[in-house]
Amino acid sequence: MSVEKRVLCSASRYTKKYYLNPEFDRLPTAIKDELKIMCVLFTEEVGGVILLMFDEDGNLRLMTEAEEDDILYDEIGSELKIRQLQLNKKELFEQLEQYYEAFF
Repeated sequence: MSVEKRVLCSASRYTKKYYLNPEFDRLPTAIKDELKIMCVLFTEEVGGVILLMFDEDGNLRLMTEAEEDDILYDEIGSELKIRQLQLNKKELFEQLEQYYEAFF
């Protein structure tokens, strides 16, 4: 039986909206705020959409998407920014993976 990927949160430059999966509403407010700021700043800087999701093994994955005709989306900047977040937010991401493992 395959386990579906579970979205933690996302933000979109197109809709100017942030989404936090209600299943993660029990996260501390400071963590939820940090995720929101991180995602919104990411989309403001490089454009497109950012998704934070857990894969089948409980690993947190950062993914980006852009509309095909979005000439302002910075694909290279997006990859660099993802790597920067993975370094700078390593402890946060590890804690989120532990939370996911404990509650899901």
